[in-house]
Amino acid sequence: MKRLSTILLFLVVIVALTVGCANILDDYFLSIERHDAPQYVREPIEQISVSAVDEFEEVLIDLIVAHEVEAQIIYHHLGAENIQVELEFAAAQVMRNHPIGAYAVSNITVNATRIVTYFEVNLTIEYSRTIEEVEAIVAVPSERHMINELTRLMSYHTGQAIFRSTLQFSEEKISTLVRQIYYQNPGSIVMLPFVTVEKFPEIGDDRIYLIQFSYMFDSDMMMLHSAMLSHHIETNVERITGETDSLKLLELVRILVASTAFDEGTAGTISVHGTQNFSVTAYGALLRGHAVGEGFAMAFKAFSDEIGFDNRVVLGYLNGRIHAWNIVELEGYFYHIDVAMSVVYGIEVAFLRTDDEFEEMGYVWDRDDTVVANGPLRLEDILALEAPDEPYEVEYSENGAENNENGSMTPDEPYAPPYTEQPEQPPPQEQPENQPGDDDYEQSQEGSPGENQSTEEGY
Repeated sequence: MKRLSTILLFLVVIVALTVGCANILDDYFLSIERHDAPQYVREPIEQISVSAVDEFEEVLIDLIVAHEVEAQIIYHHLGAENIQVELEFAAAQVMRNHPIGAYAVSNITVNATRIVTYFEVNLTIEYSRTIEEVEAIVAVPSERHMINELTRLMSYHTGQAIFRSTLQFSEEKISTLVRQIYYQNPGSIVMLPFVTVEKFPEIGDDRIYLIQFSYMFDSDMMMLHSAMLSHHIETNVERITGETDSLKLLELVRILVASTAFDEGTAGTISVHGTQNFSVTAYGALLRGHAVGEGFAMAFKAFSDEIGFDNRVVLGYLNGRIHAWNIVELEGYFYHIDVAMSVVYGIEVAFLRTDDEFEEMGYVWDRDDTVVANGPLRLEDILALEAPDEPYEVEYSENGAENNENGSMTPDEPYAPPYTEQPEQPPPQEQPENQPGDDDYEQSQEGSPGENQSTEEGY
C-alpha cells in the first residue's frame, strides 16, 4: 500500500511538471506586480532671500527685466507692523515710478505668509509688454548715442525704437532729431515717418522712451523701396565721367533734369516740409520720375553723398511758397543749387549761386542755420572746362519741353501754379519795394524764379 502511494505521488509530480513546461514553451505565463502611480510634484519656485524693502524692490526689478511670471521671496524682517501692506506699496512704487515697471508691467500680486521666523512672499507679475519688447530696450547715455541708434533703426524702417536714458528728451526734441536724420540720409531713409513718443514714467530723471514710427507702408515694403532707391543711386553715379568735381556736380544735375519732371500738381497742395508724399522724396524723384523742390533736393543730396560731396538740403521758401534746394561745397566754397528750378527754367538760373543772388531771386531761408554761400564759380566757368570752344547756350530738360507741349508752362515763362489757399504761412520777412506779388510790380528779368509770382503753394 505504501508503495502504491509513492507511485501515485510520483505520477502527479510528473504530470504537473509536464503541463508547466508546456506553458513555458508556449510563452504563456501570468505575473502580477504592484505599481503605484507617481504623485504630481510641482517644480519648486526659486527662493530669494531679502531683509529690507529696498532689497525687495531691487529683486522685483530684476524679475521684471527677466520677464519672470512667478517668484517666491523669503523676507527676513519680523519688525514690520504690516509686511503685506509694505510690500504691496513697494510693488506699486516699482510699477509707477521705475522705468521698467512703468513700461512693462500691468499688475503685481503680493501674498506674504508668516512662517515662524520669516515671511514667505509669493509674487505673480502680469506684463503689458512681451519679453522681446523688454529685451529691445537700448540704454542711451548721450544724445550722440541716441542719434546713432535712431539712424540705424530708421534705415531699417522699423515701427518703433525703445530707449532708456537719464537725459531729458521732449517729444519735440525727438521729432527734431528724427527730421535731421531723415534729411541727412535721403539715400537710405525713403520717407520721413510720423513720430509719437511715450515716456515711462511720465516724470523722473530715469525714463524709458517708446518712439513709434508710422509710414505709408509696412516695414517690409519700405525696405523694398529703400533697396530699389540705393540700387538706382549707385547705377546713376556709375555713369558719372567728369574729371573734376565741378564737372561731376554738373553731370548729377543734368541726370536729374533729364530724368525727372517737376510735379506741378502736387506742388500746389503741399504746405509743410517732410509730408508723406513720394514727390517730396528722393525715391519719388528717381524711381517715379516726378518731384517737387524737396524731392529734387533729396535726390541731389543722395547722389552727392554717394560721390562724397558736402551737400546740404535747405528748407525754405521761394517767392512766399514752400520750397527746398541744396547748398553744396565745391573747391572750398559753398554754393546754392536748385535742381527743381533748373528743370523749370534752365540750369543756368539756379546753379552755383551765392546767398545774395538767391535772396534777390526771392529765396528765403534761415541764414543763421546754414553756411555762407559766396563762391566765385559760375556755370559758364564749368562749361568752359567742358567745351572751351563752344559758346554758352541755355539748356532745358526734356521734361520742361514736355510740359510746354501740354500748355502748362514754357521755359521762357515763370512758373505760377493756380492759387490754392494754404493753412501755413511763411515766416515774416523784409521785402524790397515792388516785391514779387505786388500789383504794381514790373517784370525785370523774364523767366527767373523771382518774377511776379503771387500764389501761396509750395514747389
